[in-house]
Amino acid sequence: MPTSVPPAIAAELSRLLAHSHAPYSGVRVAAAVECSGGGVHYGVNVENAAYPQGLCAEASAIAGAVTRGETVVKRVWVASSLPGHIWPCGGCRQKIWEFAAPGCEVVSVAEGGAGESHTIEALLPLGFRLDPRR
Repeated sequence: MPTSVPPAIAAELSRLLAHSHAPYSGVRVAAAVECSGGGVHYGVNVENAAYPQGLCAEASAIAGAVTRGETVVKRVWVASSLPGHIWPCGGCRQKIWEFAAPGCEVVSVAEGGAGESHTIEALLPLGFRLDPRR
């Protein structure tokens, strides 16, 4: 579903694409996670010749949040150098699920700042948790 993207988030994601390390695929990705404490943490993809040892942008942003003590994600934004909207890979959907508040919104940000949104539950139906009480 179409959604608005805060201009500051869209601008920062666009700026961070240049920091991505994507010499193999050429696809630059930047992500941001907004945590329940209000912090917004950013990350970029970092490819590695020893595939699959690289790091997706979403995982990088989540790692930054966890490093700062924030472990409940309420929104994720993802942008790339490709035209149109992109969505997290399966592994990143699981990583988001691990930290997602119920109804966590995942927003794909296209060039120009147009957003499209789905909940993590829609992107990863029947997601796996070791603690079913969460």
